[in-house]
Amino acid sequence: MKKITNIIFENMEKYSVSKHKTSYQISWLTFSLSGGFLVIFVLMALLDLDGLSHRVNVAASWSTKHFGAYWQALLLLTFLIGIYVASTRSGKVRLGNKKNPEMSTFKWFSIIMCTLLAGGGVFFAAAEPMAHFISPPPLFNIPSASESAIFPALAQSYMHWGFLSWAILGSLTTIIFMHLHYDKGLPLKPRTLLYPIFGDRAINSWIGSVIDAACVMALVAGTVGPIGFLGLQVSYGLSELFSIENTFSTQFLIILFLIGVYTVSTVSGIHRGIQMLSRFNILLALLLMIFILIAGPTNFIFDSYLQSTGLYITNFFSMATYRADTVWLDSWTVFFWGWFLGYGPLMAMFIARISNGRKIREMIFSVSIGAPIVTMFWFTIVGGSGLAFEIANPGVISIPYAGSDMPAALLAITQQLPAGFIISFLFLVLTTMFVATTGDSMTYTISMVMTGTDNPPAPLRIFWGVIMGVLAMILVSVGSGGIATLQYFIVVTAVPVSIILLPSLWTAPMIARKMARDQGLI
Repeated sequence: MKKITNIIFENMEKYSVSKHKTSYQISWLTFSLSGGFLVIFVLMALLDLDGLSHRVNVAASWSTKHFGAYWQALLLLTFLIGIYVASTRSGKVRLGNKKNPEMSTFKWFSIIMCTLLAGGGVFFAAAEPMAHFISPPPLFNIPSASESAIFPALAQSYMHWGFLSWAILGSLTTIIFMHLHYDKGLPLKPRTLLYPIFGDRAINSWIGSVIDAACVMALVAGTVGPIGFLGLQVSYGLSELFSIENTFSTQFLIILFLIGVYTVSTVSGIHRGIQMLSRFNILLALLLMIFILIAGPTNFIFDSYLQSTGLYITNFFSMATYRADTVWLDSWTVFFWGWFLGYGPLMAMFIARISNGRKIREMIFSVSIGAPIVTMFWFTIVGGSGLAFEIANPGVISIPYAGSDMPAALLAITQQLPAGFIISFLFLVLTTMFVATTGDSMTYTISMVMTGTDNPPAPLRIFWGVIMGVLAMILVSVGSGGIATLQYFIVVTAVPVSIILLPSLWTAPMIARKMARDQGLI
């Protein structure tokens, strides 16, 4: 460990003397590796979807079996170390090269909320608490579909979408990107995370391009999947609400509309399209939350939130380190951890891009504490309402949800509310826009990886926005299995990505402390 520490300090001293020049040229090796993978994957899906699904499932099972415990430890340590750094004097460090934040706190926080876990959070908020209610997590020895299963069901959902998942997406790694890019001029690419360990070899060798490509493939798998999945989900919703035929043509038009929205947004940039779309999403989500709080099971929501949060906190470490039932873990917790890990490096890059001028403490507490609290409350409002309706009228939510039908679960919940038709339609709009905000930010971030800059050229953003949408259309055309297979593939890509993220556990605190000394805080 002492040798590693010496290497880190040597590299830090080296880049402190002479700044690296950020390259504005496209990394064609990274482009070819990531683009080539996507072409091969789509071709295999078109030629032999069943064979591809089998191979991906085998690889995903191997990944969760051999790396599941490591992923659990990595997420837990990332959260704890991040909170520690934020709580010390290093937390007062101002990140980036600006004395004040580039945007207001509300706009900044809105982008964060809409970018990270928002796209999956709408349908999962309805479906996951119901899933744990029907089949309680093995850690809690309680009967299924009983009132005693309510709070554990919500608490387990909090574990999957709460503190740990948010922390891995943008806390320690964001510190590294902010310092090495904005202060030292290194490229805004995943390979930069390994610079404190490997020095120039991480930046200038072909290995760096492979690292970037692996992270891009993970992000594309995690973004194309939701785009295609949204086409399937919204098409189902329109069929239920408006009797519009649920066909590929409908799904095609939905995805085409989505491509147009997020491509225009990403081209207009961080301070226009992405910011405006995020604010619209947040305001619509707030209006729906307020409506459900007033018109829905108000007392049940607040009681469930308080008790489930208490259960989540008191069992936090037990849930985070649970290993007794690996079959259940691989289907739930470890699967989620692999999914979120795949997003990790590029999500941290995006947070770095929008956080110039923020303090470490502000960034970490907002991402690792504030955002999870909001997410947990959202899950309680949507999923908690579903549990209240199910208790009052058994089967009203669980029967539509049977077979893990997430859009059916959401519509079943919203249609129990006053003005159910309108609320159901607004939830479809909200989900579409949330996926759009994920699409625009991810398109922007992939383009940053290709150039290493925080302002990639518009044609490159358009290319990646369109290509991801087209890939989603192609995979949807072969059936939902194509999208599901791609989503499972992100768990496989999480293996190399999680290794890339590991050094941040000690390099981020060291860099934060060095920045604190440079800024005269210690």
